Amino acid sequence: NISGALCISKAWPGMARTIYNDHKRFLETYLTPYPGFFFTGDGAYRTSVGYYQLTGRLDDIINISGHRLGTAEVEDVVNHHVAVAESAVISYPHEIKGEGKMLAFLPLKHLSWDYGTTETLAGELKELISKKIAKYAAPDYVQVTH
Repeated sequence: NISGALCISKAWPGMARTIYNDHKRFLETYLTPYPGFFFTGDGAYRTSVGYYQLTGRLDDIINISGHRLGTAEVEDVVNHHVAVAESAVISYPHEIKGEGKMLAFLPLKHLSWDYGTTETLAGELKELISKKIAKYAAPDYVQVTH
């Protein structure tokens, strides 16, 4: 059981080979961080039996009220709710703060479609995030999808 950066040691057919008009950036972003490996930019968790779980972008950080918060950290907490199949967390522009709190997009598990109102679920998720991370991390908006 270990987690870290997801890197690939061998080339594959659909692999990117450059960034248009910026090959230096391609090398610095994907090949320099872990010499000899292609750095995907994602984090991963590998179980003791060899299964991999992608944990999200390592560079996806939101600045909320002066606190730097990884979106994957919030998604991990949200995904533990019984009704949530998966989640995506983003920030949104805010006139005063620059970056507002976040917006969570949640497809529900098929058996959870009748879970209750969106407001009920949003309230439970905000409380869960407040307890597991911090009050400032609770999203302002929750978008439930089916």
